[in-house]
Amino acid sequence: MHSLVAAVRNFTGDEEGITAIEYGLIAALIVVAISTALTTLGTTLSGKFDTIRTTLTGS
Repeated sequence: MHSLVAAVRNFTGDEEGITAIEYGLIAALIVVAISTALTTLGTTLSGKFDTIRTTLTGS
């Protein structure tokens, strides 16, 4: 019985797996933020280049 209690205490005190999950979630949020920023930037740049093309070609 004593070894079972010790095993439960050891399991609940181990935070290594929790830390890895937290880092994974942070990395996923960073990827989403970068992806959103690049998509928005790409759309904006595309619009600017279309405006420049229209101005230069006159049509």
